[in-house]
Amino acid sequence: MYHIEIINNSKILELYGYSGIALNKDYSGTIFQLMDKMWKTIKSNNLKHKGLNIWVYEPNEKVFAGVELDAAPINETELEYKSICLDKYAYHKHIGSYHLIKQVGQAMRDELNKKGFEIISPYIEIYGHWTNDESKLETELLMNLK
Repeated sequence: MYHIEIINNSKILELYGYSGIALNKDYSGTIFQLMDKMWKTIKSNNLKHKGLNIWVYEPNEKVFAGVELDAAPINETELEYKSICLDKYAYHKHIGSYHLIKQVGQAMRDELNKKGFEIISPYIEIYGHWTNDESKLETELLMNLK
């Protein structure tokens, strides 16, 4: 099925971006709006970044679109700062169409539940660098475990 790795080493993500509420559970529509706003702010402030879109899903339809910066902004920006520490998490690298991510994420949840793991918030998707070849798109899925 899917290769899911259980990682017991802490992973810390220090993100800058924007958060919002996915009304009517429109997660991708909401995150795309937040991401567009984030990239405009990053470009207008000439902030150096690692270039990977990181989407964070939290309870009550809260979502966050962020990116890791090379350094904290020196000047005041309206970007929100979010620090996430995952002590134990399930990891899967999806290679293929973005349209399959929801399905892959659900299969991952089902497999983890079957193995007795308790999944807790946040759930994170890290999008690799863009390519026009959908079969080569890379997305890392991280599910926080209790």
